[in-house]
Amino acid sequence: MCRHLGWLGREVSVSSLVLDPPHGLRVQSYAPRRQKHCLLNADGWGVGFFDGATPRRWRSIAPLWGDVSFGSVAPALRSRCVVAAVRSATVGMPIEASATAPFTDGQWLLSHNGVVDRTVLPSGLAAESVCDSAILAALIFARGLEALGETIVEVGGVDPNARLNILAANGSRLLATTWGDTLSILRRDDGLVLASEPYDDDPGWEDVPDRHLVDVTADGVTLTALEYTKGT
Repeated sequence: MCRHLGWLGREVSVSSLVLDPPHGLRVQSYAPRRQKHCLLNADGWGVGFFDGATPRRWRSIAPLWGDVSFGSVAPALRSRCVVAAVRSATVGMPIEASATAPFTDGQWLLSHNGVVDRTVLPSGLAAESVCDSAILAALIFARGLEALGETIVEVGGVDPNARLNILAANGSRLLATTWGDTLSILRRDDGLVLASEPYDDDPGWEDVPDRHLVDVTADGVTLTALEYTKGT
């Protein structure tokens, strides 16, 4: 289980999204308010942002709450599109930087909040790590982000216990799914935030219903139900 956040809008500092809010990812690493599974996200963190069309990443296995170096640099990192996450490793999964979101195929940044049985995923994928989230990310990259909804429905159909909240960005678009866990939207004057849980008490936060696909572009936000029936 993890917590993650995405931003699309005007250029802002990474610190303003991740560290500065009263219940931002730094606080969610030790005191999440809506997390249903486990109480800490102490198994690493990752921040990805777009430098023009190029995705950049900073990942660590240290708890975010104690990373002084990142705290000193984050105010100077600015971008129009950000994906960040704090990690609580699935039992049995390695604790290593390569297992920490965001993952990338060179065009997209992707985070997985949840768990999936690795045995239901195809073998031979070019994953960054042997952890479940990295293999799922590799599958999504291989299938293409345009097929994100279909991929999540397929994986959820073969693993009924999977939690498949995905957050992905390519610099001009955010895609997300809700499948077994929480996601909220905050529409600001300067852009839009998608987050596992609200980072403050702004009344403008909206909860996304479970089993939905969220598509965010400069033109607006589209929510689409992810239909699943037995046999899918």
